[in-house]
Amino acid sequence: MPNTYYLATNDWLNISLRLCIALLIGAIIGLERQIKRKPAGLRTHMLVSLGSAIFILIIIQTGGSQSSPDALSRVIQGIAAGVGFLGAGEIVRQSSQKSQQPEIHGLTSAAAIWVSAALGIAAGCGLWQLGLIGALLTFLVLKVFKRLEKHP
Repeated sequence: MPNTYYLATNDWLNISLRLCIALLIGAIIGLERQIKRKPAGLRTHMLVSLGSAIFILIIIQTGGSQSSPDALSRVIQGIAAGVGFLGAGEIVRQSSQKSQQPEIHGLTSAAAIWVSAALGIAAGCGLWQLGLIGALLTFLVLKVFKRLEKHP
């Protein structure tokens, strides 16, 4: 019995739906960052999520995952490493704008970018429920748990 929560891969409508879900996921996370006036906001998160989904769909559409069983795993590893550089850039950029004291800022934004990529991968794989639930949980963490953090 096929999994009804998984989207088929070879239909252009389903491919479009996967990419739109990736954009929605990125928008959910990016909107919260945009409202908080963080440098990595709505467009950045949407693009990271969309790009991750596209990389996954390239492998799926070209049959790379069938000819080489570990191809999908390698692409996911590459996305995680590449997005790590974006996150590191966000941390370094925010840290250099502050005073002369060594302070680290931007870790939450970097983590949000990383999560956006992971959820974009889920959308690209057709795991729309995982992606949407993950995006909502991420939004919840960014919005609600900020209030629980202690500030000096």
